[in-house]
Amino acid sequence: MVLSSSSLAKVRDITIELPEQKQNTAKAIGQLMRPRQWVKNSFVLVGIIFSQNWGHSEILLKTLTAAIAFCFVSSAVYVLNDFLDQECDRMHPEKCNRPLASGSVTPIAAGVIFSVSLVTGLLLGMEVSGIAVGILLFYVIQNLAYSTGLKKVVILDVFLIALGFMLRILMGTWGVGIAPSKWLLLSGLTLTLFMGFGKRWAELNELLTGAGSHRPVLDHYSLVLLNRLLGITAGTVVLTYSFYTLDPGTVLLHHTSNLVYTVPFVIYGLVRYLFLIRIGKGGDPSKLAIKDPHIIVAVLLWLVSVLWILSR
Repeated sequence: MVLSSSSLAKVRDITIELPEQKQNTAKAIGQLMRPRQWVKNSFVLVGIIFSQNWGHSEILLKTLTAAIAFCFVSSAVYVLNDFLDQECDRMHPEKCNRPLASGSVTPIAAGVIFSVSLVTGLLLGMEVSGIAVGILLFYVIQNLAYSTGLKKVVILDVFLIALGFMLRILMGTWGVGIAPSKWLLLSGLTLTLFMGFGKRWAELNELLTGAGSHRPVLDHYSLVLLNRLLGITAGTVVLTYSFYTLDPGTVLLHHTSNLVYTVPFVIYGLVRYLFLIRIGKGGDPSKLAIKDPHIIVAVLLWLVSVLWILSR
């Protein structure tokens, strides 16, 4: 059989388009699962860093498994949130490009991705402990409550976001058998509240005209209120972390009070974040953690100095 020139052209078009379609599908699935947001799950590692258990292979393996489990479960939550918010996202200037809102991923496909991610995360959690599974399930329930109504409750919305980060810290401490420090937990809570209020400030500043039509809770916030909340939480982060470094229990555990010298890196990171949201670049803290060179360097210097001090 001899193909005409027009038929050959169609065959060439198909062979060219198929790989591109697969690439677009893979990209859409990646956007739906948001792997760049997995940087948030680094909070799971806080416990192992500050517990002097680096050489304990069993706890180290459990901590890494816990972090991976949280990555899968958090991706399942992102899929669930996008499914619930797709109608609202279609009216947003940026979120309208999300896979479900734009139609690049079907609800059925999203359901499969949600199920696989959730089951995989819970199975990995079972390898860690029963407490870890409970934390993961509570994280899903908390996010479901947030997405279906509590995100519209002013102040509480940010506290629920902070709770998600606290569950990550508990996953890497209580979930793997490490007793968490109360001062460290308070420091983590105030840090995540600071980032949450910063995100609200950036959203309100960006969508000041008609902001409530995109995120109704923004109707109840003002830049003045958020400025005050940012000041309170930033100061409390520095205070609680400083208390942790000087706490007698911390000094006894690590045999040093030199952790206090890591406080300036924390202050610089906070001030840098405040600067970025003022110039319209602080809407997504997880993006800044992997893109802003100042914050990257501050975090790396903080981490290296902590590890160096604790290993001496």
